Amino acid sequence: MTMSIFMKIVALSLLEPVIDQNLYFLGMKYTTATFAAAMTNIIPAITFFMAYILRIEKIKIRSIRSQAKVVGTLVTVSGAMVMTLMKGASLGSLGTHVDNNHNQLHNSGTNIQHTIKGTIMIITGCFSWSCFVIIQSITLDAYPAELSLTSLICLLGSIEGAVVAMIMERGNSSVWFVKWDIKLVAIIYSGIVGSGLAYYVQGVVMQTKGPVFVTAFSPLCMIIVAILSSIILAEQLFLGRVIGAIIIVLGLYLVVWGKSKDHNTRPIAKDPILVEKQNSEEGNERMEHCNEEVITIGSSGVRITTQD
Repeated sequence: MTMSIFMKIVALSLLEPVIDQNLYFLGMKYTTATFAAAMTNIIPAITFFMAYILRIEKIKIRSIRSQAKVVGTLVTVSGAMVMTLMKGASLGSLGTHVDNNHNQLHNSGTNIQHTIKGTIMIITGCFSWSCFVIIQSITLDAYPAELSLTSLICLLGSIEGAVVAMIMERGNSSVWFVKWDIKLVAIIYSGIVGSGLAYYVQGVVMQTKGPVFVTAFSPLCMIIVAILSSIILAEQLFLGRVIGAIIIVLGLYLVVWGKSKDHNTRPIAKDPILVEKQNSEEGNERMEHCNEEVITIGSSGVRITTQD
């Protein structure tokens, strides 16, 4: 591992586990879970723009596949905005237990300053996530080991996150005590699924499809949150969310179709050890073939025969 690769891994661990997750959770605290999930839908647009600027994603205006990717990204983001801004008629809830006390208390205690502060935090976190995806794509070109890269990112991110927590929570030792409650479940889930599994899976997909394809599925979070919140939290399901979900699915279909027609997909980097082993085996086969040839020099001239 070179110093350049190590510095990229340090940047990755600082962007995603530390900056993005902390700002996202703080922003969710000042706003709502649905609003935070809706704001993450700007990630595909930011990533698409950054990938185009850095020449990671090639766009040909006259190409149908390129048009499908651009239009699909815009349609996906538009569908997410429809889910956020448009309510429409209430379709009821999928849950049986309705408890609106938490939402009423939260809304009554939320003012415009907290909303603006939370929005800025969430947008900054989304930008950090887009930068993380782009840098991860660049790092995988030089260090094509998804599992090892994920482990290093999580390890360095844990160290950096602990340092940030000690600075921000100095003098408040109670935050370090972990209890057997829903907070512990959230911590474990965020570490295993939200970080480790997510980094590895998107790294594997990114090797062949690129960062734009990976982030195109971010708006699905809105659909999943809407369904789970209706079942678990018994939140009302509105017609606008259903329409927005349909638009998101259509946009994702365009993006996936455009990427499937993209024949200039990024090749998977080969392991240098395997390449050297393959070249060595090919060389041995050529040597064995040469050893089977017998050169006979006689009065009639030179004759080359091959032994079976």
